Amino acid sequence: MVSQLFGKGGIVSLARARQQKKTIVITGGAGFLGSHLCQRKLNQGHRVVCLDNLQTGNLDNIAPFLAHRDFSFYEHDVIKPYPLPVAVDEIYNLACAASPPKYQADPVHTMMTCVIGALNALDLAREKGARVFQASTSEVYGDPKISPQPEDYLGNVNTFGPRACYDEGKRAAETLFHDYHDRHGTDIRIARIFNTYGPQMDPADGRVVTNFISQALKDDPLTIYGTGDQTRSFCYVDDLLNGIEALMAAEGIAPTPVNIGNPGEFTVLELAERVLRLTQSRSQLSFLEATEDDPKQRKPDIGEAMSKLNWAPKVALEDGLVRTIRYFQSGLGESAPLEVAARS
Repeated sequence: MVSQLFGKGGIVSLARARQQKKTIVITGGAGFLGSHLCQRKLNQGHRVVCLDNLQTGNLDNIAPFLAHRDFSFYEHDVIKPYPLPVAVDEIYNLACAASPPKYQADPVHTMMTCVIGALNALDLAREKGARVFQASTSEVYGDPKISPQPEDYLGNVNTFGPRACYDEGKRAAETLFHDYHDRHGTDIRIARIFNTYGPQMDPADGRVVTNFISQALKDDPLTIYGTGDQTRSFCYVDDLLNGIEALMAAEGIAPTPVNIGNPGEFTVLELAERVLRLTQSRSQLSFLEATEDDPKQRKPDIGEAMSKLNWAPKVALEDGLVRTIRYFQSGLGESAPLEVAARS
């Protein structure tokens, strides 16, 4: 049972509102992606029920919504069931730390969040007849031996590695989604999300974009693990959510995973150089030992999303970095925020 309710409105008014609007459950709703999605759905006139255990989510992300009549927040861990005594139209299962330092801090809980959390979302969807979305990840491909990675690539994952709790947890969640659709007819959607960035990321998140921006704004060394030749494909949060919403709205598509990401491929060194230039930082580069199982390549094949969803990312890396840097400046206590350098 959910443990605590914040904000105004509550379950009773949610039941009254369900005929005029959708009732949407968002797990992990106080996190980076979840809080952006909460805002979108409220702006669209829907009723939002947000669940988050605040392990990596932040109440500050959803503070503007707490007084909204169509928003309810439950502090709740999705490894426990969350029966809701109202009709539910859509469920977005976003709950789980996505940053390696965060999900490696408690790998058993990470695995439980991925697997049992998915099971509880599916049970709720089955009970309510709701469409349910699973936030999967490019990490299911592991350290890929082919590039770009299409959805039918089976991956190269080390089941005993430090990233396995997340990689294998998300793979198991995909299996559960497939089996619930196959056995129970549950209306499912699965997106394999590639590296996403943007405002409302935690500066202490531990991922490469947050690390570089935070370090650059403080003129600290930018830490690069390994040679920096490993590649990533960075998708701005607005583009990602456009893709997720297109996937959830699509009718008559196969219940199979779809890659959602930006196929623009950059080395970690190239990212560092862009952050340094845009922030006009005096930081130097600091090369550290490579981390175990760090993928050498990451680039999505988005042919399925383009053909089935008519979706493709629009925000260029530098434009997205400028917006993210400005957000970080406002939150790092800068008395006189740096002017982001103009694009060259």
